[in-house]
Amino acid sequence: MKLTLGFSPCPNDTFIFDAMVNKKIDTEGLNFEVQLADVQTLNENAVRGLTDITKISYGVLPLVLGNYTLLNAGGALGKGVGPLLIAKKDIPINKINKSIIAIPGKNTTAHMLFSAAFPDAANKRFLIFSAIEKAVLEGSVDAGVIIHENRFTYQQRGLVKIMDLGEYWEEVTKSPIPLGGIVMRSNFTPALCDRINSLIRKSVEYAFSNYPFITDYVKQHSQEMEESVMRKHIDLYVNDYSIDLGTEGRAAVDKLLAVYAEMHAEKAGG
Repeated sequence: MKLTLGFSPCPNDTFIFDAMVNKKIDTEGLNFEVQLADVQTLNENAVRGLTDITKISYGVLPLVLGNYTLLNAGGALGKGVGPLLIAKKDIPINKINKSIIAIPGKNTTAHMLFSAAFPDAANKRFLIFSAIEKAVLEGSVDAGVIIHENRFTYQQRGLVKIMDLGEYWEEVTKSPIPLGGIVMRSNFTPALCDRINSLIRKSVEYAFSNYPFITDYVKQHSQEMEESVMRKHIDLYVNDYSIDLGTEGRAAVDKLLAVYAEMHAEKAGG
């Protein structure tokens, strides 16, 4: 049986799925057609129901729950892992609402966390995450929300942090940050969903058993990234929650869904 599987080329995702898609573990007769894409494209494909199993931003989860089931393994959730709001020079917090802000995709968790912190900010530009630093440096936007490896490189380019949006989320919600999860189409049987969840878990455990070794599969999709940055990426985004969300992880996701519903109820009321 062949299933389509979508995830990003970022080191945390390739680290998680390497053993599974390259059959370093027993996949129990299952094969995977891999679709590598940036997070916003993955989100859009999920909204359209195009992929059997896919990584998504938790920010888009409310829009796909009718067609997909959230799995317990393979996601990114934790503390101190949130997106950062950065700029070329310090901007007072009370000026952000009137500033032009670059956001890595409309349905990303980064956008949701930014909106939670700055609900009245209206001047947003939605860009692919890898283009945000350049937009800030060139001055086409006043500030930007960065994710992934840009968290580790922005200071090298002379940019400054305005706010840690993940830190803000943790302070307000008293909850870890759900960044990205793995969902599977709900028309598959619960037994198959359980098999996939088990395979992803085994794939993560296999990767950790060989860490800090970086495989060629991870390297080939991160060609412009130094190995030290790849490891920082993996260390930040892959953890025990990636093996299993557990009770605390599920509670964090429920909290995000509740905040999402509250935010959109306020918009509707306004």
